[in-house]
Amino acid sequence: MEGIGNTMQKKAAELERMAEVLITGEQLRLRLHEEKVIKDRRHHLRTYPNCFVAKELIDWLIDHKEASDRETAIKLMQKLLDQSIIHHVCDEHKEFKDVKLFYRFRKDDGTFPLDNEAKVFMRGQRLFEKLMNTENSLVQTREEESVLFERTLLGCEFVDWLIQEGEASTREEAEQLCRRLLEHGIIQHVSNKHHFVDSNLLYQFRMNFRRRRRLLELLSERCRSIPESHDSPFCLRKQNTDSGNTSFLSVSPTKEIKIISAVRRSSMSSSCGSSGYYSSSPILSSSPPVLCNPKSVLKRQVNSEQLQSPGGPYMKRTFTIVGDAVGWGFVVRGSKPCHIQAVDPSGPAAAAGMKVCQFVVSVNGLNVLHLDYRTVSNLILTGPRTIVMEVMEEIDC
Repeated sequence: MEGIGNTMQKKAAELERMAEVLITGEQLRLRLHEEKVIKDRRHHLRTYPNCFVAKELIDWLIDHKEASDRETAIKLMQKLLDQSIIHHVCDEHKEFKDVKLFYRFRKDDGTFPLDNEAKVFMRGQRLFEKLMNTENSLVQTREEESVLFERTLLGCEFVDWLIQEGEASTREEAEQLCRRLLEHGIIQHVSNKHHFVDSNLLYQFRMNFRRRRRLLELLSERCRSIPESHDSPFCLRKQNTDSGNTSFLSVSPTKEIKIISAVRRSSMSSSCGSSGYYSSSPILSSSPPVLCNPKSVLKRQVNSEQLQSPGGPYMKRTFTIVGDAVGWGFVVRGSKPCHIQAVDPSGPAAAAGMKVCQFVVSVNGLNVLHLDYRTVSNLILTGPRTIVMEVMEEIDC
């Protein structure tokens, strides 16, 4: 079979667009719960649980730079309303209005329409999270037809795992599940040549459920289709500078409650904030990769011996960072040792005190001074949600 067919690809693209709206809406819902924008409200002696005020939400979107003006904010929320992500609490308004009306996420009142497509998508997301949060060797860099691909699954091993995890009772049932995931654009054959078969063919998750979506992506096909970078897959990235949007994107585990280990927040380094980030292709092939690393924020390169030299100008710090619904919020770059290239000022890493230019000494007790950033990134991605990091920073920095 030389291709999965144009019709199937078009269907997968349509379903992927739907999935992006669902993910974006869910990430927004979690953020609004965390910041108490969603709460029980009273009106005319009646309590409306888990709702938000339209006018207040528009203020919040502008304050958090999710929208540039009120008109844009209304368009964004109308998109969620049209897709049945939110609705007016009494279903009396089909338009999102910049007034003191109560709206609610359908997931908060159990009215979200679970059709077959939504069910497949939600199951795919659950399987993705389950794979990423479990210690296993299923997801690896592998070779097929002399080309190296990152983060791949062997078809037969994925089937084994689904049965082992109770997701399917037979190999036939597991294979049918994987075929539905592929048809819905959730997984794909690495070179898009085959449907799913219980074999040694390689497959990847087409969608990174952990990437933080910007709301503005809902209004722009160009922004929506940002390619995923696997160089530092848990970290924040910037969109291309030609889009005019300098908002950071971060990837994180799904978590209902935001937990941080400190309240200190640091600001973004100007040298970091002015450089554009570019994502590389999710597969490593013989063609040259797209530039992914911006100019280093380091003033000078430092080796591990200099960092550990007695009496040197460096001090060690330890951070405990717990991924929240938005992300860990930092970028690792460099090699032997790695350094912190960028920090999202609103993320848990910044709240714990992490800054750019710090050098990574250890992750969860493992010394990483002699590792490159790809290895360190993978170590964090495949580890627990809570990461303990030791860093060295320049004393006079």
